[in-house]
Amino acid sequence: MSLHLAGRLHLRARLYALLRQFFTERNVLEVETPILSAAGNTDPNIQSFSTRFTGHVDAGPRERWMRTSPEYPLKRLLASGVGDCYELGRVFRDGEAGGRHNPEFTMLEWYRVGWDHHRLMEETIALVEAALAMVGRRAEVWVEGYRQLFIDELGLDPMHASIDALREPLSEFGVDPDGLTRDDWLDLLITHRLQPTFPSHRITVIHDYPASQCALAKVRPGDPPLAERFELYLGRYELANGYHELNDAAEQRRRFERDNAVRRERGQRDIPIDQRLLDVLDAMPDCAGVAMGIERLLMCLVGTDAIADVLTFPFAEA
Repeated sequence: MSLHLAGRLHLRARLYALLRQFFTERNVLEVETPILSAAGNTDPNIQSFSTRFTGHVDAGPRERWMRTSPEYPLKRLLASGVGDCYELGRVFRDGEAGGRHNPEFTMLEWYRVGWDHHRLMEETIALVEAALAMVGRRAEVWVEGYRQLFIDELGLDPMHASIDALREPLSEFGVDPDGLTRDDWLDLLITHRLQPTFPSHRITVIHDYPASQCALAKVRPGDPPLAERFELYLGRYELANGYHELNDAAEQRRRFERDNAVRRERGQRDIPIDQRLLDVLDAMPDCAGVAMGIERLLMCLVGTDAIADVLTFPFAEA
């Protein structure tokens, strides 16, 4: 279903009002953080825009990075004692333009002090349910551990299966295996075999990922160790990615440096790491955080596969 321009604007405005009411009722503070930063996102799978500052050199590095999420400054606020907070604003990712992606889009990101990822999962589900109710819809909820999902749906133990066993269910897709790691094959199984089967009327939440996919999450010791994170889907669309947040600066530095090492292996440039975040990360309280793509949520609300249907002007017309 395609919306005319006024319809797009009204739906987005109603959703923003609902989101702000949702967090006001829960005493979560709305904040704004910088869009341009001296540091960037080191994730090798996310490409950033950069620009140059031409003013006085005392302002710091001339090269500035456009944020791919507000995560790092929000964590600096948490370390300063701000408490529960959220930001609703534009973020930017290079190389992502097409039917379902736009290089600039809106992200909602929030943090809850003293919570783990399981408690935040419940609140994220409640927010999506409230958005659906706004357009007169409901969805069933299905929560499953990552490992059990693979066992039940594919007959594979993702923690122990060989790479050959992981590749077999993907044989029909003709995937080029060159350079792919174990985690790449696991991600392909999610996107090609599992995610497309999620019912359109269901909120699906997957939690406790392999430790190798920890990203910015804490790792819970055990056999096997697990990354304390979750992903939420509405139908087959991934809407949100949440973590029981890492607050160990030394470990975070190792992850940043590992990211840049992967970038060098791929022929990509190093990205400046966020030293200001590392300087305060040990002081950040135990918390959980989650980021949600607003355009993806809007697409689900109106039942469209085209991101252009929920944008004022898509990238090609900007």
